[in-house]
Amino acid sequence: MEENQLKLLPPALLPWYRENRRDLPWRRDREPYHVWLSEIMLQQTRVEAVKGYYARFLDALPTIGALAACDDDLLHKLWEGLGYYSRVRNLKKAAVRIMEEHRGVFPGEYGDIRALPGIGDYTAGAICSICFDQPTPAVDGNVLRVVSRLTEDETPIDLPAQKAAVRDALAAVYPAQAGDFTQALMELGATLCGPNWKPKCEECPCRGFCGGAIHATAEHFPVKLPKKGKKCEERTVFILSCDGKYALEKRPDKGLLAGLWQFPNVEGKLDTAAALTAAEGFGLRPREILRTVERKHIFTHIRWEMRGIYLEVAQCAGEYTWLTAEQIRTFAALPTAFRQFWEETDNV
Repeated sequence: MEENQLKLLPPALLPWYRENRRDLPWRRDREPYHVWLSEIMLQQTRVEAVKGYYARFLDALPTIGALAACDDDLLHKLWEGLGYYSRVRNLKKAAVRIMEEHRGVFPGEYGDIRALPGIGDYTAGAICSICFDQPTPAVDGNVLRVVSRLTEDETPIDLPAQKAAVRDALAAVYPAQAGDFTQALMELGATLCGPNWKPKCEECPCRGFCGGAIHATAEHFPVKLPKKGKKCEERTVFILSCDGKYALEKRPDKGLLAGLWQFPNVEGKLDTAAALTAAEGFGLRPREILRTVERKHIFTHIRWEMRGIYLEVAQCAGEYTWLTAEQIRTFAALPTAFRQFWEETDNV
């Protein structure tokens, strides 16, 4: 990795960032709670999708203390649709720890921040640099892509050792305006040097010293390890209705989608006859199958292939919580895998 090239990044990026940065709500102050929340929300999620969630979350939970005391169902409802729910559970765990161990004040040292639940090297680096101007790089996919194109580095960016090497190399060239530099690197990777489309080298402030731009090789980087195939699981999901109420149940407290609401479901794809038999086994009296739909949902390592059975039953029986449409809208957080079935009812 060419250190001389990296030294040229701050003088090139800082003026460019001041002139071209996007007006994002979490950039309007350097409050650690705000930066922390935005960085957690932005993991695996597009900026445009996060804006509304960010505003609603802070409106409901404006302080770390409010987050620490928040009821889990409300917390999940505020997060509904963002996915990767372990993120919000760790947010609350970290808030509780801040209240207990730091008297409600967000810590200002990298080690203390890094020790909080759900915070890794990237998030700790982002908070320390953006909020406290410490020379702590926040190295994510955007930054790895920029550096690999700049230096034409063929080392796979998904190797932990490569991420650590990039972090160390950037830390050595950090300017005094650490927060702006961190965000400038993020902004470059998100707007001009993004993934899955041709980089806009002609607009880039680094084009004069970027190997990828000079040699027209930018589109060949970054290099990644071959992807592993996702495990496929088949499930039958029951959207059970009775007198304007719908059956929901809580998932186990540990594992995939831990503690969230779901429609009752079983392994395998059942045909209509088998679905009616299964419903009777749940202690229900089926009246009519209203329709069936085929849907899928992709998690990080698993793909669910799902058949939704919309079934009207004679009474609100079984070991379920029966909720009205309004209660589901305001109270029960459904993860996307199940919410897609709810969105096809007439009650949304």
